[in-house]
Amino acid sequence: MIIAVVAVGASLLAIHLGFRAPRRVERGSPEDYDLAYKEIWLPTVADKRLFSWWLPLAGSDSSIIILHGWGGNAELMLPLVAPLHRAGLNVLLLDARNHGRSDSAGFSSMPRFAEDVDAAIDWLKTHKKESTGRLALLGHSVGAAAMLLTASRRNDISAVISIAAFAHPDSMMRSYLDRFWIPEIIKSWVLRYVEWVIGHRFNDIAPMNRLRYVQCPVLLVHGTADKTVPVTDVHLIRENVKGKKPELLLIEGGGHESVGKIKLHAKELITFLENIMPVHTSN
Repeated sequence: MIIAVVAVGASLLAIHLGFRAPRRVERGSPEDYDLAYKEIWLPTVADKRLFSWWLPLAGSDSSIIILHGWGGNAELMLPLVAPLHRAGLNVLLLDARNHGRSDSAGFSSMPRFAEDVDAAIDWLKTHKKESTGRLALLGHSVGAAAMLLTASRRNDISAVISIAAFAHPDSMMRSYLDRFWIPEIIKSWVLRYVEWVIGHRFNDIAPMNRLRYVQCPVLLVHGTADKTVPVTDVHLIRENVKGKKPELLLIEGGGHESVGKIKLHAKELITFLENIMPVHTSN
């Protein structure tokens, strides 16, 4: 009995520590890539603020919102920004709550990432309406899962690029709990507890289940050497879609954090977007 109580206590401690994403504050900026930008603080839920960089492009009515993964920040996504901006897109890079320079707000979760994406979309549509003729979303890891969740609930998104998204939170959480030698019966209880904490059932928010509700074209990008989210996840996401499958781009030898390697495939990302949302720029 005592062992069980200790195991449960250790499990709960592990979960709450897991909800605390490591905070890495930006040291660089788009200026490092010779890109003009504006620093913006966006409002999100519960009167919190999101730090972001807005990179406008004169005459363009097409924009893309970019979101990092767990423990990341806007700076880590900068390698992808220059080619997308040159292709004719306005770019909004943001830090989710508890990340980068954004406000702290209790725990982090994929649905909370999605709330911040919705806040960014609403800000764009209110303050930069002329730039939202076509709107794309690009996310990495948890940020990618959040982009898919957001797009599955809206009809005003033109395209989604998902980089290294996990297929299902249950499998991700089980992999995390495996580090703590927690008995299987306690794991199942802990997972239900996590669902209660975040206010969502895993099945209801899993990328492999939400993708079927996304109305716009989707490009799934994944590194073949990803050890955090194995490449099998992207195939699970894709194969769970009935009918036409989303496009797939595999990055040979790419790991989970291989944004730099993905930059080498920027042409494929841009081609995907241009086929869906023609860029309108003034010459």
